Amino acid sequence: MRVVFAGTPDVAIPALDAIAQSSHDLIAVVTRPDAPSGRGRKLVASPVAQRARELGVRVLRPEHPRDPDFAQQLKELEPDCCPVVAYGALLPQSILDIPKHGWVNLHFSLLPAWRGAAPVQHSLWAGDEVTGATAFRIVKELDSGPTYGVVTERVRPTDTAGDLLARLSVSGASLLVATVDGIEDGSLEAREQSLDGVSLAPKILVEHARIDWTEPALAVDRRIRACTPEPGAWSTYDGQRIKIGPVQMTSDRDPLEPGVLEVTKSALYVGTATDPVQLGAVKPFGKNQMYAADWARGVRVASGVAFGG
Repeated sequence: MRVVFAGTPDVAIPALDAIAQSSHDLIAVVTRPDAPSGRGRKLVASPVAQRARELGVRVLRPEHPRDPDFAQQLKELEPDCCPVVAYGALLPQSILDIPKHGWVNLHFSLLPAWRGAAPVQHSLWAGDEVTGATAFRIVKELDSGPTYGVVTERVRPTDTAGDLLARLSVSGASLLVATVDGIEDGSLEAREQSLDGVSLAPKILVEHARIDWTEPALAVDRRIRACTPEPGAWSTYDGQRIKIGPVQMTSDRDPLEPGVLEVTKSALYVGTATDPVQLGAVKPFGKNQMYAADWARGVRVASGVAFGG
């Protein structure tokens, strides 16, 4: 089939590569426009755009999918199907109607669970033991189109959102190619999603990533892992924001008041509503990431002081 792939961030690249290596004819890639990046805020092409150029594939970067010029370009390409991974913009019905077999999205959850922009983060935060990826046909309603198939993935105790998403991007790439194959040969039939078990996964903002040390240690651990690497869990110390990496749960230490720090020769602990947690990596404002105990020595943290809220 003639396919146009749509995606933007790094997580979409395994699927782009898989489509490019398949028997299908990859005729173009659609991605978001170049965006400011780095300290100089220079315009930089999306990871998918950069990979497409390496593959020698035409790149379309509409400011908005509703742009008439984009619609005309897509019609002229005459795609049979448009596989999608994390494109980052809502597609109007006029665009959805162009490919004969529609737009097939790879969503990183077991739909209808976790519809929305941050399914992996919400799955981790909620404590799901199993998650996965779903291939489905895009319709106007958010992530509610009929599904073609799924892959599952067990959530590991130390997984961050980045870890889990990296694995799903690889297994999901194979699912997406198999789905396009099945659509072409007629072996796959889309099935409507169940109305039971629907949950939403809106984008997690910086303010949501602020650690609440009055929560139990398990909840603190889940929030941090769900917000790693983006937007980054954080707290404050001496009025400055400090990013907090994944923590280690403990059960053999004396309790500490929520947010209160305990410094040892080789470790830094923080109190929660239950057991203290041991900090791993931290990133003070304007500095590089470092081991928590090294940071504590550098700023002369004393046991008994506390993180802000």
